[in-house]
Amino acid sequence: MKTCSFFGHRNIRGSPELCETIRQTVVRLMQENGVKIFLFGSASRFDELCLKIVTEIKAEYPEIQRVYVRSQYPYLEKDYKEYLLESYDDTYMPNRIENAGKASYVERNQEMIDASDFCVFYCDEAYKPPLRKQSRRSLTSYQPKSGTALAYQYAKQKKKEIINLYK
Repeated sequence: MKTCSFFGHRNIRGSPELCETIRQTVVRLMQENGVKIFLFGSASRFDELCLKIVTEIKAEYPEIQRVYVRSQYPYLEKDYKEYLLESYDDTYMPNRIENAGKASYVERNQEMIDASDFCVFYCDEAYKPPLRKQSRRSLTSYQPKSGTALAYQYAKQKKKEIINLYK
């Protein structure tokens, strides 16, 4: 079975046009490429939109699977797992990120890309996250890297089939 993962910036405008583009992309991947498994991360508005749309499509195509790839909580309490399975068909946390610390999201995204045949992005390559301070007492700040941009570069490096919906 073919697999697709989703990656996008934390804050986006979920316009009706973008929702329709996501819907058409998902259906095309299913019908033309045999995609049946959809991997989701967390913490972005784009992920939320894609999950909502894939869930709507699942009503017509019940064979598709929505899988939440966790970057935290290697061992789930029963209640939390039941909560996750209200929105997803399965969940797992890759072994390689259990001790990744702050890099857990980057490692999780790379795991999702490695497991995918297709990667759907909403990535503005010129986007830069807000500046951050080195520490609370520091007077200097630094430019953090966009997690979506890091995932996009990794997917390109791995020669994955990339669909970027950013316009």
